[in-house]
Amino acid sequence: VPNCDIELSHVTFAYNQEDVIKDVSCKIPQGSVTALVGPSGSGKSTISKLIARFWDVESGSIAIGGTDIRDYTARTLMDTVAFVFQDTYIFAESVYDNIAMHRDVSREAVEQAAKAARCHEFILSLPDGYNTRLGDGGHKLSGGETQRIAIARAILKDAPIVVLDEAMAFADAENELALREGMAELLQGKTVLMIAHRLYSIRDADCIYVLDSGRLAESGTHQELLDKNGLYAHLWAIQNETEVWQMKGGVSHA
Repeated sequence: VPNCDIELSHVTFAYNQEDVIKDVSCKIPQGSVTALVGPSGSGKSTISKLIARFWDVESGSIAIGGTDIRDYTARTLMDTVAFVFQDTYIFAESVYDNIAMHRDVSREAVEQAAKAARCHEFILSLPDGYNTRLGDGGHKLSGGETQRIAIARAILKDAPIVVLDEAMAFADAENELALREGMAELLQGKTVLMIAHRLYSIRDADCIYVLDSGRLAESGTHQELLDKNGLYAHLWAIQNETEVWQMKGGVSHA
């Protein structure tokens, strides 16, 4: 795929007879970082799953590099886009295989990806390091560790487009900083779509699209959206209040 613009054109999608995405059009230019935000249930994650073709749009189209994604082979689409979803699937295999995903890669490349995703350290502390068996009957990872394995997978895959769906969902403050650093390496020079609940993790995005009940409510940079004083500004205010309240709450326990 020579060009990696992603374009949604009048996309509509229904789930259980109910429209969850309603006539959404937006463009994610190659090499940019675009964020998709909105209240819960607004359809953010559905869009990432439509790009992955877990489902197909009812009407309208999604194109990558000007070609409808329905015209790509599954293989080409998977090679072009790396996904980090909130619920990462861990296979009943070694840590190494969970990152390498049976691709023909060197041990060094796998460790390099693990270091960038900030999971090399915790892997070395496992009973058999990279050979530790995970998944069913194997070692259980925490949510944050699982996320980092998913990020290592995506770094190793080195696809030109990266879709991150709530990739920071499980991160506590300490992990989040490490994850962000890993992300920065993953996202260098890529076309990125970030679906986020925590708005502060996307405020540097080149463009932010705000969904509300499946429709596109507004778009712009963080500052432009705050100046519009619409839905985004409202969500931002609520999140800031919650954090200040949590921080105050946290301080009083000290």
